[in-house]
Formats: sequence, C-alpha cells, structure tokens
Amino acid sequence: MKPRPIEFPKTKGYNLEKELGQGACGQTVLVFDPEIDEYFVCKKYSPRYDELKEELFSNFIREIKLLYLLNHPNIVRVFNYHLYSDKHLGYIFMEYIIGQHIDNYLENHPENINEIFRQAIEGFSHLEERNILHRDIRPFNLMVNENGTLKIIDFGFGKQATELNDFDKSISLNWWCEPPADFDNHQYNYGTEIYFVGKLFEKIITDNSIENFDNQHLLEKMCNKQPANRPDSFIDLRKEMLTEKFTTIDFTAHEKSTYKSFSNSLFNALSKIESNAKYYDAEIIQSKLEDCFKKVMLEDVIPKNSIVSNCIINGSYYSKTKSEFRTPVLENFIKLLKTCNKEKRNVIISNLQSKVDSIPRYGEMPFDDDIPF
Repeated sequence: MKPRPIEFPKTKGYNLEKELGQGACGQTVLVFDPEIDEYFVCKKYSPRYDELKEELFSNFIREIKLLYLLNHPNIVRVFNYHLYSDKHLGYIFMEYIIGQHIDNYLENHPENINEIFRQAIEGFSHLEERNILHRDIRPFNLMVNENGTLKIIDFGFGKQATELNDFDKSISLNWWCEPPADFDNHQYNYGTEIYFVGKLFEKIITDNSIENFDNQHLLEKMCNKQPANRPDSFIDLRKEMLTEKFTTIDFTAHEKSTYKSFSNSLFNALSKIESNAKYYDAEIIQSKLEDCFKKVMLEDVIPKNSIVSNCIINGSYYSKTKSEFRTPVLENFIKLLKTCNKEKRNVIISNLQSKVDSIPRYGEMPFDDDIPF
C-alpha cells in the first residue's frame, strides 16, 4: 500500500529582514518568524546562470543531507528545508549566528585563542566522525557568536568521504593560502583539512602578534606542507591535545580507581573492532551510558556486554562471551562523568578511547567463537 502524503493546511510565512550574501548558487537572507519570535538564516537555491540550475540542484540537496547528519555545538544548526524539485528550487533554514568571523573575533579577543582553537578541533573532529569533508575552510566560514562559541558554517562544497575519488574534488578552488603538497597528487583528505585549519590559525596568530597560544608545536605540525609529516586525523589531534592536558589536571585516587574499573571492564569485554568503527562524542557517550544504566540498574551484572560497548563504539565489533561487566562499575563511572567539568570529562573519554584503540582491528573477519555486533 502506497503511503498517503501529509497535507499541511497553510504555507509558513516569514518576514524578510535583510540580505546577507549572494553567491554563484544562490542568495542568503535573514528572515524573522513572528509566530515564535525568532530569526533564521535562509539560504535560497538560485544559481546565477539558468543553464546550471538543473545541474547544480543535486549539490544543494547534498548540502541539506550533510547538515542533517550533524549535531554539535561548534557546527551551525539546520532547522528546516523546503524543496521544489519540479522547479529546481529550494530553501534551507539555519541557525542565525550573531557574532564575528573568526579572524575579527580573535583580533578583538586574542586572550581566547586557545579556547577557540580547541573548539575548532572539536568541530572538525565531529565532521570527521561523520565522514564529512568541509572543503572550504576560510575565515568567512568560521564564526564566533556573542557567547564565544565557534560555529563552522557553509557546507556548499562539503562532501561525504566514502570513496578515494571523493578526496580530489576541491583542487580547483581558489585557496587563500599556499596549497599543500597534497594537491600535487590530486589528493584532498582530513590531513588536507588539518593543513588549512592550521594555516588559518597561523595567519591569525601572526597578524595579531598573539603570544599566549599553548599549542604552537601542534600548529607547526598542522602547517607542514608534506602530508607525511602532518597529522592526518582531527580525532587523533584532539586526543593528543587532551592527553597533554592530562598532566595539568589532578585526579583523586577514587577518580582514577573508578576510571580504571570501567576501562578495564570495557577492554576485557571486547575482542576485535572493525577498522572503520568510530567513537561517539563525550556528551553522546555520557547520555547513552545514562540511558543504558536505567535499563540494567536492578541487575548485579549487565546481561550483555554489548549494551555498554554500543554506548562507546559507533560501528561493528566482536564481544567476548565469558567476560563479566558489573552494574556498579557502570554506575560509578557515570557518577564520575557527571561530577567532572567538561575539560576533565574530555580527558577521561580520550584516555578511554586510547585504551580501546589498542584492541586489534579487522576488516572482513570470518565467524568464530566471539559474538559479532
């Protein structure tokens, strides 16, 4: 039986406030919704040349799909969209960011360079975890709002990295700095994005003579033109930053014991992890663990190890059948995460992920005595 479409009673009305920008593929305006008293950025698909209208429409749909995969405080939020495929017309309604471009913000607030750098690495790590390349990293596409929160915007050139040939689509862009050696081999991957993020911060720091930047040695590696001498993962870069902070953060003996009990239980519960598996963000891990605990809190032992492992690992793995994961260990670890500040919690999750990283990875694995999930 064919599903019956839902018919909405009226067209939504918005008040046009002002034009924000005009590009080759459309117009961006600020609109106001009087019913909920909120402003939105509306991006209209309207190519400058009519002959490209049909050809580029799939790119506009792709941008919508990418935005709907993302949920992170350092990435612009998408609220709604309207598509009219028969007319090759469409609109995206996004978060309205009141703030400044990253270079202007740090010119006025150089004391916040370390926090903004951390947020940038967090945001791009989330993109990498969703297998998304931004492909247009420049000051205009990184904004900082009035609360000092970095927002990555404009995914018009974004693409999910699912095949090797996805990595060479941005070579023709007019980059604002010297291109890396990656381009000599027609290559564009996360290491390339690390280069452009590094060059962006290097320029801001140099232009404003900022002296209080704490990650200069990391920045130098990020800006290396040769990909072999440069980090190739924002996720690993984030771990390195957090691990370095570990030595400056004090943990009590009880906190260390709680962490070790949980990390050892998780480590002993896993046999092999698929090579393409990722980890969830710290906030998502905490939320999933809390939901997990509600379902097993009356048990002495968690019925299946996968109940906990699924809260950490986003992907496939093999779970050991003889390992035991006690419920109080999970409960204490959740209490630890809830009582820590954000920085301390991130260090805990980073160390947990590093421990799990030591578990063997596999591609296609034949069935054995372990149970696959």
